Parts: sequence; C-alpha cells; structure tokens
Amino acid sequence: MFAIDKLILLAAILVLLGILSSKLSARLGLPVLVLFLITGILAGEGGIGGVAFDNPVAAHAMGTLALALILFDGGLQTPISSVKLVWKPSSVLATIGVMVTAAITGLAAAWVLDLPLLEGLLLGAIVGSTDAAAVFSLLRNAGIYINKRLKSILEIESASNDPMAIFLTVGLLEVLVNDLPLGFSLLQLFVMQMGIGAAVGLAVGWAAIHVINRIQLGASGLYPVMVAACGLAAFGLAANLGGSGFLAIFLAGVLIGNSRFVFQRSTFLFHDGLAWFSQITMFVVLGLLVNPASLLEVWKEGLMIALVLVFIARPIAVVPVLQFFGFNAREITLVSWVGLRGSVPIILAIFPLIYDLPGAPLIFNVVFFVVLISATVQGSTLPMVARKLGLTEKPPATPAATLEITALGDVDAEIVEYTLGEHSKAAGRLLSQLALPESVVIAMIVRNTEVIPPRGSTRLYAGDSLFVVIKPETRAFVDYVFSDAAEIGASDLPDQELRVKGSNRVKHLLHSYGLDLGTDPELTLDQFLRQELGDQVTEGAEIFRGEVILSVRSMLQNRITTVGIRRPETEVIEGA
Repeated sequence: MFAIDKLILLAAILVLLGILSSKLSARLGLPVLVLFLITGILAGEGGIGGVAFDNPVAAHAMGTLALALILFDGGLQTPISSVKLVWKPSSVLATIGVMVTAAITGLAAAWVLDLPLLEGLLLGAIVGSTDAAAVFSLLRNAGIYINKRLKSILEIESASNDPMAIFLTVGLLEVLVNDLPLGFSLLQLFVMQMGIGAAVGLAVGWAAIHVINRIQLGASGLYPVMVAACGLAAFGLAANLGGSGFLAIFLAGVLIGNSRFVFQRSTFLFHDGLAWFSQITMFVVLGLLVNPASLLEVWKEGLMIALVLVFIARPIAVVPVLQFFGFNAREITLVSWVGLRGSVPIILAIFPLIYDLPGAPLIFNVVFFVVLISATVQGSTLPMVARKLGLTEKPPATPAATLEITALGDVDAEIVEYTLGEHSKAAGRLLSQLALPESVVIAMIVRNTEVIPPRGSTRLYAGDSLFVVIKPETRAFVDYVFSDAAEIGASDLPDQELRVKGSNRVKHLLHSYGLDLGTDPELTLDQFLRQELGDQVTEGAEIFRGEVILSVRSMLQNRITTVGIRRPETEVIEGA
C-alpha cells in the first residue's frame, strides 16, 4: 500500500514538473514535447531524479493509450472542411510519402550503423511518420498563423500517417522475427489495417452520435466520458479485428467532432485537457525509459541519420506530391521542414525491444536521438522559417474571451459569455449596429458590477461581458462580430449561410464581417435588395454582389425581414 502511495505521489510530481516546464517553452523557443521528454530524462535513473524505470511493455501500453487519446482529440478538433480541402495530397503523403521516407532513411541507417538491410529499413519505418501530437501542439501553441490549406495538410497528414508507419514496422518485424514472406502477405496486412480501421472508425463515430443524442444521462459530466469511451471502443474494436486502431479512433473523432450533440463545448474542453495530460504522461514516461549515457554513445550516427531524414528523405517524399497538387515552392518548403518526429517513433522503437530483436537497444537509442534532434531543431525554428518564407498571416478573428456557461439540454442552443477586448470591433458601437445573425439573442450585459439591459441603443465598451444565446451553426459568425480588429473578407467567412435582419445597414456588414457590397453604406439590406431586384422581390430571389450571394429569405407584407448571405460554393441548408 505504501508503495502505491509513493507511486501516486511520484506520478503527480512528474506531471506537475512537466506542466511547469511548459512555461519555459516560449522563453526558450523549444516545443513543449521536448521539455516533457527532458523532464522524464532528468527524473530517470541516469538523471538527477534517480527513478528506476526499465519496463518497455508498460511504457508501450501507456504510450499507446496516450497516443490514441491525443489522436481522438485531434480528430474532434479537425473540421470536415479541412479534410475535404486536402484529403488527396494528405492521403498520398500518409502512405507513399511514408514509404519513400522510410526507404531512404532505412538505407542510410543500414550504412551508417552497419546493420543488415532489413534492420536498417525497420529503423527507417519507425521514424517514417510525422507525429500528430507534436504537430498539433506546435501549430496551436507556436504563436504563428498560416493559411487554412497549409495548416490542414500538416495536421491531416500527421494524424493519418501513423497507421502506415505502424504497418511497416510490424510487417518488417514479422519478416525479421517470424520469417513472414515479403509480397502478398504484407499487402494483405496493409489492406486489413487500413480497410478495417477506416470502416470501424466511421461506423463507431456514426453510432456514437446517435446514441449520445438519444440517451438521457443523469449527470452532464457523463457525456464527455461517454464520448471518450466511444473513441476508445473504436480503437479497441479495430485493433481486435486486425485493423489500425489509430486510424479508427482518429476517424471516429472527426465524425463525432463535426456532428452536433449535447454538451458539445464542455466535451471538447474535457478532451483537450485529457489530451494534454496524455501528452505529458507519455513523454515523461518515454523520457524515463532512456539512459542519457546511451544517447551520447550514438550521437554521431544519430545526427547523420537525422540529417538524411530531414534534408533528403522528407523533401524527396514531399516535393513531387505537393507539386502535383499545385502547392508553390514556399509552401512545399514549409511542409518539408515541418516533418516533426515525436512520440510515435519512440513508441514504435519499443516494438523491437518487446520482440527481443538483437539490435533493438541500438535502434531504440538512435530513434530517441533522432526524435530529440527533429523536435528541437525543426520545432523551435518553425516560426522563423514560416516568417522567412512569408507564409505567416494575421491572427484569425477570434473573440477576446469566451466561456460556455451551459448547453441547454435538448434545446439546440448555447449560452456563451463574450468579454470584449480593448480592440474588439464591437467596442464603441451600438447593439443595433452589430449585424448579428438573426437567431442570436443578447440576454445580459455586465459592465463592472452593473447589469445593463440589452437594447438596440445600448453602446458597448471594452471590458463588457455579454451573455449571448446562440445556435451552434451561427457561433462562428458571432465570434467574428466580437473579435479583435482583423482584416477579413468573404473568403474568410465560415462555410454556412449567414442570415441577418433586413433592417441592418450595408455599412454594418462591412464593419462586422468585412463584406463590401459596393453600394451606399447607409442603405438597409431591405432597401438595397429592393433597389437591385426591382419588381422581382420574392422569397428566394438572389443577387451576386461583392463575392457573396444575397438572398431574400423571408418577407412580411412588402418588407424584406431576413436576408441570407453566402459564398457561391456554400451549400444552403433550409431552416438554418
């Protein structure tokens, strides 16, 4: 009992040290995952902590669970629009790209380490994939902003290429240890891994949404736990059927995250925290597993392999694929550089130890060194490289602060608190000038300690807190209205139709959403559409102006009461 108490205390101390080390990330310019790894190394038997941990099986089990939860959270936060945008180049990079990277790196490893060819290729397969946890963490916490397509391909590729690396690693181990013949058997294993993983992930994701929205649980806190259980069910079911559990849990996350279900925002917050806890635990445990002295023994060989991986293998795998899909040279350079290696290679490097492969310790130490070099050098230089390439953009239009108060059970709405920042576009304006979506209701305004009843004539100021009732599909538009000033336009708007009152003026649309209709700014939308349509003013009538389509959505007698605004490619959902 005493040993368990000590273990719990030790685990808590290590996690807290990992969290505190993340505060140094921005100051030192290092990705947080490197600091988590360093925390584990320093706490280990070869470090100042002296914690003895030499259990590859336990580390592999913990790492697999943590990685599954990280991928699930990544799926929940991946908009389906991002997947549609880059699924073709991402799928090629996640399969053929990994094979090319693994082959080139493997050949170099066999020569540098004087290993048999298959063992060298095994090392190449282990480091062949970019790491989702590293890429997600870096892109979301590095303080830089890149365009949607570039960010999407980096995230989708990193989340979807793990199954290929796992397949290559397991397949080569089967060949080395169990004499599995090359050829058809490996092809069959690949089809099973990918096919079963994808089918199970989509099926479990679809079923989870239907169950979550129909079941009535006594406590709201059970819904995030239920979502997590559904994700883990997708992983476990796919793995037990011979498929890729990692692909299954990611696809289940994408399907669930892009559907509507009760207590959605609180569920996302729960899984974000769970993913961070998983990252810290995983990297600290993997750090405990390595002996710093053994890394020094292989630093020359590890550095040579890392250089081949970063400057030869990754670019050769990336350049022709992205050129074919129309990416420019600067974008290709950035994608080539952001080939971060992280937890996946270290977890896969444990496989040879479990299989008792003769060269397993050497492979593990070299892989660990390569990951440290990749994460440290590539991760810390990403902001600088993106700026040098001219690929950084202004911060997206997001509100200064938001806090979900609650989800209203079966009602398809949320109560959200917005706190206006000093440079918020809404600060200094009347409520009637905000051009909020038609269905939005301002329930209350709090200024200092005073509660102010919301009226159209109420003027807002920086520091005001607004409690807003919104429908989920309109939230992105409301975020724009209450965001800090940013240069936005029609191309930046969400992929839904915005519906506003016909009494809103043209100038209000320009200020709130960056929509320039090229007409008298003092006109109301009702007046503008009447002027443009003439005698053709009927419900459903449309005109194209300033990169958007304006539609008459509802009328009262001869007055246009609701106007729909959308980009030409946006699908119209009736009743939205």
